Amino acid sequence: MKFFIDTANLDQIREANDLGILDGVTTNPSLMAKEGIKGQESILKHYVDICNIVEGDVSAEVIATDFEGIVREGEALAALHPQIVVKVPMIKDGIKAIKYFSNKGIKTNCTLVFSPGQAILAAKAGATYVSPFLGRLDDISTDSITLIHQIVNIYSIHGFKTQVLAASIRHAMHIVACAEAGADVVTCPLEPILSLLKHPLTDIGLEKFLADAKKFM
Repeated sequence: MKFFIDTANLDQIREANDLGILDGVTTNPSLMAKEGIKGQESILKHYVDICNIVEGDVSAEVIATDFEGIVREGEALAALHPQIVVKVPMIKDGIKAIKYFSNKGIKTNCTLVFSPGQAILAAKAGATYVSPFLGRLDDISTDSITLIHQIVNIYSIHGFKTQVLAASIRHAMHIVACAEAGADVVTCPLEPILSLLKHPLTDIGLEKFLADAKKFM
């Protein structure tokens, strides 16, 4: 399973990359604004800066919601760097645009997916990634991991090549559950990734090892 980091913070991207486990990045205008990055020129430059840190795919989101606008923005984003993946919303014109991009050899990430039916449409259109949102489903008392199982199973049965990119990850157990469900990718902030390192027995064991080692120094 691939690990993407969901942020526009370059220091956090570098930290995740230095761990040696980072496979890519997802970001969006909201995350850009959180880092104080404003203006089209600055945003486009920031996408390139991210691509220069990581070796894998970098999802860059379109703002437009009409077919022509999505295509125009998507082609401009894809031209920035070979690692750019155009992130397109799960709407009617978004599906049309994904099919267009697929025919042009441009990678896409279909975002804001909340149902198996939406995931089927994204795969049929040729999306490189489909992004079901776990945390937002959990917020409305819906079992998000069941959705991951459903999409993975459907894609396996029908031979779809679209990768399941689990998004809106809130904590370490989301990551583990996605791994068990067969998700191809998880994307999340740095903290849930770092929390995978933590276990109280590890801390207790290390403390004991260090204490024993001091007896022989």
